[in-house]
Amino acid sequence: MIIVPEKEIAGLLTRADAFDAVEKVFASMSKGSAYNFPVIREAIGYEDALYGFKGGFDKAGMALGLKAGGYWPNNLEKHGHINHQSTVFLFDPDTGMVKAMVGGNLLTALRTAAASSVSIKHLARKDAKVMGMVGAGHQATFQLRAALEQRDFEKVIGWNYHPEMLPNIEKVANEAGVPFEAVPLEGLAEADVVISITSTFAPTIMADHISLGTHIACMGTDTKGKQEVEASLLARATVFTDEVAQSISIGEAQHAVAIGLIEQSDVHELGAVINGTHPGRTSADEITLFDGTGVGLQDLAVASSIVDLAVEKGIATIVDF
Repeated sequence: MIIVPEKEIAGLLTRADAFDAVEKVFASMSKGSAYNFPVIREAIGYEDALYGFKGGFDKAGMALGLKAGGYWPNNLEKHGHINHQSTVFLFDPDTGMVKAMVGGNLLTALRTAAASSVSIKHLARKDAKVMGMVGAGHQATFQLRAALEQRDFEKVIGWNYHPEMLPNIEKVANEAGVPFEAVPLEGLAEADVVISITSTFAPTIMADHISLGTHIACMGTDTKGKQEVEASLLARATVFTDEVAQSISIGEAQHAVAIGLIEQSDVHELGAVINGTHPGRTSADEITLFDGTGVGLQDLAVASSIVDLAVEKGIATIVDF
């Protein structure tokens, strides 16, 4: 079994690697050559933690496995660890034997940022200039770095429940040479692209906060009951997702579908846009929304790339398991 510990990931995986892996696996999913297994995600009744498993099989990339982990909201304050904790396990599709164990924390942040970045590439207006951020935690910094590579943004605006955290994303914007401005939620109307990366169970972004022509990526809703945006916003938008089944059950679309504002057929795979079987954005005034629920195949695709790089560079630890 190949082991790639968390401490080695940063030196192996680039944003470009993660982007390429996620874009390819979205395309494979849409073609039907890759599929996700049903998600298990539960509140464990201890430390307010959410824990679960995401897995799948990509026949094109020959990646089989799962990611185990979740969200421990008290980690940073009580233990000095980031709140999201996970590990990816890969198995040999030919034999079922365990192939690799890969640290999943940085991997998760990079693959989640890559997913929203892929959505920006394929759905945002080409002339997008103002980047909006809702959320300023650990993962928001990864989101913003990846997003700023997709368009020639001239300004970043941001809002967070805890304003004292906004310097986290201001620093990223400044490093990219882009000015930053803190705004009220109503100020999001200025944004051409918005990324929401929060862990809320009540909508933060209302439909009237988003202007015509905006692309919004909702990246925080991955559990039944979570919600980042008002359900009526999905009725105003053309909705895309990583996987439709997850979107309508544990993703942002769960609420709009539940109250009859949209149907399952109104939710489209981003992979279909990548493959050219869906036109994607069709006008400058269209609102596009990407519901990034986070699929196991993203983790497996990125973990497979990490394993290959680790073996190539002689960094991997190989044990007889």
